[in-house]
Amino acid sequence: MNTMTGEQRKQLIQEIIQLHTEGELSLGMAIRRLRLEITGFDQETFAQMCAMSTRALYQLETDKGNPTLNTVDSILRKFGLRMGLMPALPASKKRVVAAKRSRVAATGNNEGAAGKGTKIISRGAKPRRQ
Repeated sequence: MNTMTGEQRKQLIQEIIQLHTEGELSLGMAIRRLRLEITGFDQETFAQMCAMSTRALYQLETDKGNPTLNTVDSILRKFGLRMGLMPALPASKKRVVAAKRSRVAATGNNEGAAGKGTKIISRGAKPRRQ
């Protein structure tokens, strides 16, 4: 465990919750911050503590895995948290984390990635016909 007071730990957890609620942190990134900043454990140690493989924890923290709800809930409970419902982000507020990872530049009229005809599409979206 890191040497921080109970109040400091509580404030850090609140900050991580707030950033996740605002869409600034994905669930995986929030869990990674909790692991590193609250416990200070490496992935292998924390994965053993959670009765899961290191690979599964890595995939969860990088938002690549498909963990069960029970797995996520059991990890969150180690920090005094639990899963629940929260309102969706308003359409006007973009998710910074998702935007950085899921946008792919598609160019029109051979103008290059930063050209005037640049369009941004989400991964998996079908390209529009011109």
